[in-house]
Amino acid sequence: MAAPVSVHLEFGGGAELLFDGVKGHHVTLPSQPEPWGMRQLLVWIQRNLLKERPELFVQGDSVRPGILVLINDADWELMGELDYQLQDQDNVVFISTLHGG
Repeated sequence: MAAPVSVHLEFGGGAELLFDGVKGHHVTLPSQPEPWGMRQLLVWIQRNLLKERPELFVQGDSVRPGILVLINDADWELMGELDYQLQDQDNVVFISTLHGG
């Protein structure tokens, strides 16, 4: 059984509007049979934090193209994207680069 994991989530570039305008969230993910990964985190975010228009944040089982994801200030592409296993006290930032015009 994987232990609970505390992470800090940040939403910016307009993405925070999908989360009632709240940019920062300190969350503790509950213990579960397998370690927490980014794939499971995105499902948890959709079920627990996302307030509206999920199609602007997720596409399939990943973030929508145009959402920049940083894990501890590094591009998540360098960290394994959906396969990255979260560590206690990780900082995960989601920045929307999608803007209306």
